[in-house]
Amino acid sequence: MTRIHHTLFALCLVGLMVASADEPVILNVWPGKPPGEMKELPPEVDKTKPTDKLIAGRRIIKLGNVSTPQLMVYQPPADRATGTAVIVCPGGGHHILAMDLEGTEVAAWLNSIGITAIVLKYRVPARDPNPRRWRAAVQDAQRTISIVRSKAKEWKIAPNRIGIMGFSAGGETAALASIFPKRTYGPTDDADKVRLHPDFAMLIYPGFLVPRDGGTKLHDYIKVTKETPPMFFVHAFDDRVTPQSSLVLASELKKHDIPAELHIYAKGGHGYGLRKTDEPVTSWPKRAEEWFQRMELLTR
Repeated sequence: MTRIHHTLFALCLVGLMVASADEPVILNVWPGKPPGEMKELPPEVDKTKPTDKLIAGRRIIKLGNVSTPQLMVYQPPADRATGTAVIVCPGGGHHILAMDLEGTEVAAWLNSIGITAIVLKYRVPARDPNPRRWRAAVQDAQRTISIVRSKAKEWKIAPNRIGIMGFSAGGETAALASIFPKRTYGPTDDADKVRLHPDFAMLIYPGFLVPRDGGTKLHDYIKVTKETPPMFFVHAFDDRVTPQSSLVLASELKKHDIPAELHIYAKGGHGYGLRKTDEPVTSWPKRAEEWFQRMELLTR
């Protein structure tokens, strides 16, 4: 890796609450230039400013200028490993990635309950104008699902217990990667021959699934089918990123008899990750762990 990559990954590792015994395995998502990539960006950089709002009293990493998407694989201790894996998509409005708050800190929690965590550093800022600004991120997520499933044996994970989790804009990315029936890019290699969709999805304050006016219908390009996986949602009712994204998608899942669990809290705002505050919404990781148990994803 370049010096900038080493620096940024070191920053991300600071955010880990419980470090894995080994450093993460880091892989490029694409063997060459990602699909549709044209514009050259400056080097990756943490865009956090001293004046930025603190989350639970702490700063966060705001990683920008990502042109080389990568996945970071964090393995749980061998004696706790369940065989379940979750791909983690940090949020950041498709402008930056909150790499610690919604990335490495999430990986540490997942490792603590025996789950392999794959943190996805997807391309930001958005390459396409609205309303398709998710395109590069979804391509990176779909490709990552393929890579993870193709390496299931090597990484000691069950190929039918691979999920995806996303926060805010990462929640949109995770949702679309779970729902879209086909790849949004041409096959690249043998990894793209394996099954495309995740086995479950966890959407934490997802954004942009409904029109910005808070409409009561999903965007017309989002079509839930019987192939859409079970989902777990968390949202606060006072979130500036409308909870309609969670409410409407959960309703569509119900219409198709797809299992879903929806947690809506009265207050809590947006962008808290796993950091604990006085708001009840920040107890959501416990609810998620209970859901993992009910879904039999923590059995060995």
